[in-house]
Formats: sequence, C-alpha cells, structure tokens
Amino acid sequence: MPANACIPLLAALVLAVAGCATQHRVEVAPVEVKPIHITIDVNIKVDRALDDFFGDLDQKAATMEGGAVSSTP
Repeated sequence: MPANACIPLLAALVLAVAGCATQHRVEVAPVEVKPIHITIDVNIKVDRALDDFFGDLDQKAATMEGGAVSSTP
C-alpha cells in the first residue's frame, strides 16, 4: 500500500475512535407531581323536585282521562 493511501485511512480511524470516545450526558430534572382537587356540586334536590312535579302532572292526566294516559294531545 502506498504511503499516500494510508493517510486518509489513518485520519478516518482517528476520527472514528474520537467519535466513540465522546460522552453525552443528559440531565433530567425531577418531575413534581401535585394532587388535583376537583369539586363537583350536584343538585339532586332540584332533580327530585322536577321528578315530583312532572309525576304529579302524569297522575292528574291519568285521572282526568279515565285512567289511561293518552299519547295524542
């Protein structure tokens, strides 16, 4: 092998070894996890009052029509 051909091979070998010798360090900061507080207000009292109101109307309609609830107006 001529001496001119060894120089590029030697340079490639040096770069390859230098590339493998480098170290990469990645630092990861700690993740802070906080609790989540959720407040849900459910108005069951209003829902029950509406059921009672419409239930009374259904009973009145049944008694006015002779016990059968009609689906037509």
